Amino acid sequence: MAAPRELKITPIRNGTVIDHIGNGLSLEVLRIIGVGDLDKDSTVSVALHVRSQKMGWKDIVKVENMELSPRKVNAIALIAPTATISIIRDYKVREKRPVDLPEHIVGVARCPNPNCITNRGEPVESEFEVARRRPVVLRCVYCERQMDDFLAHLI
Repeated sequence: MAAPRELKITPIRNGTVIDHIGNGLSLEVLRIIGVGDLDKDSTVSVALHVRSQKMGWKDIVKVENMELSPRKVNAIALIAPTATISIIRDYKVREKRPVDLPEHIVGVARCPNPNCITNRGEPVESEFEVARRRPVVLRCVYCERQMDDFLAHLI
């Protein structure tokens, strides 16, 4: 019997690899990073349900020709707090770091309170402070509403 063929994801010359994404969350990560806005020559690779010694199962996203803004990294940290981000240049990992949730999150999510000033058409950007880290709970700095379901509220 022949050995099973292993499918490899091709390396990228320059870009970003987001690894250790919770199993099944890679499509949300793709939405956050806005892959629809990418140059059509940029390769995007997604690996779903990959075995991991550290996590059991994980997802991986590789995006060519893109480095993430701090806001996008913060949004990823909300839904995938175990993720790591690697910056690739000339096919080599030049920088690798875990996502880090800052004390304040600005402009990443909408407040779930429809009466909050940030949802009333005022020129005020949403801002949350981290009330708890495990599991993550945010508190709006304007109306103090707490939020722990981020997927529905990401901007």
